[in-house]
Amino acid sequence: MPRPLKPRTVGLRPEVCHFKPRGVPSKKLKTAVLTLDEFEAIRLADYEGLSHEEAAILMNISRPTFSRLVEKARVKVAGFIVNAEQLVIEGGNVEYSDHLHCPKCKQEGMDSDGIGKRAEICSNLSSCELNEQETVDAKG
Repeated sequence: MPRPLKPRTVGLRPEVCHFKPRGVPSKKLKTAVLTLDEFEAIRLADYEGLSHEEAAILMNISRPTFSRLVEKARVKVAGFIVNAEQLVIEGGNVEYSDHLHCPKCKQEGMDSDGIGKRAEICSNLSSCELNEQETVDAKG
């Protein structure tokens, strides 16, 4: 039996969820579906400019999972542009967060509207993450 998927935290809902080339009917286009967690990964990594480690903490997933997610999203967006497809943003196992914060020390970093604002992660992010790793290493 596969392990149940853990919901990924998304801090911003997309304002527009459907894009297509102008002048081409939707019926004639292939559709690329970008899930909400892939949208969030692209937003955090490419738009906000966060490192994969910082963005993974905000989404409550591991850094390798975030890296796979953002790579998958980039391939879909590239296919949408190169192949002149329509892009639909929907679905995925996500939960929304009104405030993004460091899950370790709970310091908030983004206003609830989140529009046009960089997700400033707590200044203790590195030490929070290091402290957690030190604790795990000490026990293991």
